[in-house]
Amino acid sequence: MILKLGVPKGSLEGATIDLFRRAGYNMTTTSRSYFPVIDDPEIDCLLIRAQEMARYVENGILDAGITGLDWVQENDADVHAVCDLVYAKQSFGKVRWVLAVPEASPVKSAADLEGKIIATELVATTKRYLAEKGVTAKVEFSWGATEVKPPELADAIVEVTETGSSLRANKLRIVETVLESNTQLIANLESWKDGDKRRKLEDISMLLQGAIAALGKVGLMLNVRRSDLATVLQVLPALRRPTISSLSDEEWLAVNTIIDESVVRVIIPRLKEAGAQGIVEYPLNKIVM
Repeated sequence: MILKLGVPKGSLEGATIDLFRRAGYNMTTTSRSYFPVIDDPEIDCLLIRAQEMARYVENGILDAGITGLDWVQENDADVHAVCDLVYAKQSFGKVRWVLAVPEASPVKSAADLEGKIIATELVATTKRYLAEKGVTAKVEFSWGATEVKPPELADAIVEVTETGSSLRANKLRIVETVLESNTQLIANLESWKDGDKRRKLEDISMLLQGAIAALGKVGLMLNVRRSDLATVLQVLPALRRPTISSLSDEEWLAVNTIIDESVVRVIIPRLKEAGAQGIVEYPLNKIVM
């Protein structure tokens, strides 16, 4: 069994390869090849632009692929969503497609764009959005550099953003959110019905989601006297509950837990004050619930 897997080329490429590495797959690419090498003989990879991924998966050229919900909807693709993978090129979160206009524009809502020109790469979705609002406007496909088109080449744009920094840098103001999107692992409908391919995709899904769950978290191990355990537990936040086990010395216990990396520098000194000893912080690749 060989699973043909599409890997998004472009802005998501680096984050996706890093996610697979955290999930336990060694995937490498070169600037001259569209065929990433992966250390799993049951997977063949192909680099495809996220914008086209859903179409190739729907047509069966690929068994599965990683792309955004936005491009699945834009292509009106009939595919199976295996799982959400909430990561992006910068923030490892969701992205928004927003309607934006120049800061000095009088436009306050989509209704103010009646008869105007809107530039975007997400043409079909934007047309559906305007139709739902009862607005008739000219939606033009943008080949790139969409932020520079208003006000000379378009009255407004619909563009994707994670933080809004690029829009602000180009003196644009967000009017409305057209669509919220995140990355998904999608599968061809026939491939999903294949028992072996489905099992493989479920395994990949579990490992990738485990890698995402571990982002920004670390493990903590420490030793504590039984008499100090309650005090230490008051300091220690846990993913669910910390693991507590006995040591060879009956007076001492070992505590193991997972916490947000951002709070480690605050918690470790407090743990020491509470009586913890032998505190060890270690990185995590996956958390599988």
